[in-house]
Amino acid sequence: GLRGGLTPEETARLQALGAEVRATGRGGLATFHGPGQLLCHPVLDLRRLGLRLRTHVAALEACAVRVCELQGLHRARARPPPYTGVWLGERKVCAIGVRCGRHITSHGLALNCSTDLVWFEHIVPCGLVGTGVTSLSEELQKHVTVDEVIPPFLEAFEETYKCTLISENSPN
Repeated sequence: GLRGGLTPEETARLQALGAEVRATGRGGLATFHGPGQLLCHPVLDLRRLGLRLRTHVAALEACAVRVCELQGLHRARARPPPYTGVWLGERKVCAIGVRCGRHITSHGLALNCSTDLVWFEHIVPCGLVGTGVTSLSEELQKHVTVDEVIPPFLEAFEETYKCTLISENSPN
């Protein structure tokens, strides 16, 4: 991320564990992306939508909170910076890291559905010492796949951004 990321020693340690390490131009420090995460990286022109960057981040948080609610987790909350993302108590279920250049967004969110949480033990997620990471599967005590979370996420995205999403597979 933009605020420092990993040292060369930390990078080598993670690579020795089998991780691919990549630098990005988004906010935050280090995070993990892997199987079992719903990733949403919308490319939006905030000026055209009349949104400020912080409003966009809050909208991504609202989408993830709504998905948690639809899954039965009614205590999911967004917290003020530097705790960007969605939390269940002191454990983050959804990380958010957004880049914006010339009002165009990239990157976005990673909602842990059935993510292998062990990877987070090897980093300080988002640079937040003393906080934990969780997943929908962990919290619901059942396996929750990305595929089953996509429809409620798309519904939440449409509600939050007041838009209609069109699939490239749509007949229209």
